[in-house]
Amino acid sequence: MSFPLLTATAALPAIGAVVTAAVPAARRNAAKSLALVFSLATLALAIVVLVRFDPDGARYQLTESHSWIKDFGVRYELGVDGIGVALLALTALLIPFIILAGWHDADPLETGSKRWRPTQGFFALILAVEAMVIISFEATDVFLFYIFFEAMLIPMYFLIGGFGDRAHEHGEEAASTQRSYAAVKFLLYNLVGGLIMLAAVIGLYVVAGNFSLTEIAEARANGTLDMATNTERWLFLGFFFAFAVKAPLWPLHTWLPNAMGEATTPVAVLITAVVDKVGTFAMLRFCLQLFPEASKWATPAILVLAVISIIYGALLAVGQRDIKRLVAYASISHFGFIILGIFAMTSQGQSGATLYMVNHGISTAALMLVAGFLISRRGSRLIADYGGVQKVAPVLAGTFLIGGLATLSLPGLAPFVSEFLVLVGTFARYPAIGIVATFGIVLAALYTLVLYQRTMTGPVKPEVSAMPDLRPRELVVVAPLIVLLIFLGVYPKPVTDIVNPAVKQTLSDVHKKDPQPEVEAAK
Repeated sequence: MSFPLLTATAALPAIGAVVTAAVPAARRNAAKSLALVFSLATLALAIVVLVRFDPDGARYQLTESHSWIKDFGVRYELGVDGIGVALLALTALLIPFIILAGWHDADPLETGSKRWRPTQGFFALILAVEAMVIISFEATDVFLFYIFFEAMLIPMYFLIGGFGDRAHEHGEEAASTQRSYAAVKFLLYNLVGGLIMLAAVIGLYVVAGNFSLTEIAEARANGTLDMATNTERWLFLGFFFAFAVKAPLWPLHTWLPNAMGEATTPVAVLITAVVDKVGTFAMLRFCLQLFPEASKWATPAILVLAVISIIYGALLAVGQRDIKRLVAYASISHFGFIILGIFAMTSQGQSGATLYMVNHGISTAALMLVAGFLISRRGSRLIADYGGVQKVAPVLAGTFLIGGLATLSLPGLAPFVSEFLVLVGTFARYPAIGIVATFGIVLAALYTLVLYQRTMTGPVKPEVSAMPDLRPRELVVVAPLIVLLIFLGVYPKPVTDIVNPAVKQTLSDVHKKDPQPEVEAAK
C-alpha cells in the first residue's frame, strides 16, 4: 500500500499538538521549539504533496479511502484537487510564521497578574487547528469534512478566550471580559451554522444514501441521482449558511471584528488567513459540486450579499480607531471579493477567487503581523496613539507599507492579480455588480493610506520616540511574506497553473461556460 501522504500531512501537526502539550510547564522554550519543528515538518510534507500533484492529472489525487462507520456509509476518504492543494500549502506555510510571531505571546504575565498563561497549551492549540484545517481541505467524505469543520471551533475558542492581546486600553479585567465575549460570540455563530449544516448533511444522506463527495457528484452528473428542486435548494442553503458564517459574509460577519480584536495578533492571523478560508473553499468544493442547480438559483442573492460585504466592510474599515479591527473589516471586504468571484460562475472569477484566497492569506498575515509588532512596542491598538514611526523604525514602517499596499491591491503585488481576475470575471456576466464592487478598491486605498499616514508619518510622538526597529526574529517572519507578495504579484503562474484545471471542472459541474464577448460585425 502506498504511503498515506495526505493523512501524514494532517496527522503530523496533531501529533505535534499532543507532544507540545505534554512538555513540562517549566520547559516553555522547549515547547515552543517543538511546535516550530513540527510546523516545519508539516510544511516539508505539504511541499511533497505540492510536487507530487499533477495539475493535468485526475481531479482528486493522492486519494485514500477506508471504511469507517460502515452502517451509515461513512468513509475515511481524502483527496486533493488544485484548489485544495493550494490552500493546504498556504496553511502549512503560514503556521511556522504564526508560531514565530507569537513566540512570547503566551509567556507568563508580570507578577501579580490574575491570569495564568499556559505556554505549552497556546502552541499545542495552534498545531491542533492546523491539523483540522488541513484535513478539511483534504476530506472528500462530507461527514468527515463536517466533523473537522466543527471540531476546529474548540481550539479556536480557547485561543481567543484564553490568550488575549496585552495591549488593551481599559486594563486587564476589562480585557478578560471582552475576550470572553469575543470567544463566546465566535463559538455561538459558528456553532449555529454548523448545526444547520448537520441537518443538511443528514438530509443529503437520506437523498443520496452515502456521504462520498465524488460518488454523489458523479451520480448528479450522469443523472442517476435526481434531487427534487426544493430539496436541493434547502440542502444548499443548509451548507451555504454554515460556510457564509465561517467566510464571513455580511450579515453573518459580526463575530470576526470582536475575535480578531481581542485575540493575540498571531491568532488573529490564524483566524482570517487560515480558518476562514475553509468557508470559501467549501463553497467551491461542496456547494457547487453537490447542488449545481441550487447554486445557480441562489447566485443573484449571493452576489448582492457579496457586494454589500465589499462596500460595508471597506466603509467600516475607513472609520476604525483600532488597528486590528480595521484589518478585520478590511478582511470582510476582501472575502466579499472572493465570494463574488466564486458565484460569478466564470473561469476568470473562480480562478481569481482561489488565487485571492492564497494572496489574501499572505498579505493579511504580512500586514497584521507587522501591526502586531508595532502594537507590542507601544502597548496600544489605537491609531491615534502613533505618529512619526517611520523616522524611528524605518524597516518596520517599510514592511507595514508594503503589507498595506498589498491590501489595497497595488499593481505589482500579489492581491492585484486576483482582484483583477475577480472583477473581470464578474464584469463578463454581471456588469452592474462589477461596477459597484469596483468602489471597494477606492475605499481600500482610503483606509490603507490613512492608516499609514496617521501611524507612520508626521511628527514623532514622545511615546514612540524610543521605539526599536524590527528584531531578527521579526524580520524572519516578515521578509519571506514580503518576498512572496512581490513574486506572486509579478509572476502568479505557479499558482494559476495549479488551480485553473480544478476551476474548469467546477464550472463544468454547474454546467456553466464563460460568456462570449460581443464583437460588432465588421462593416
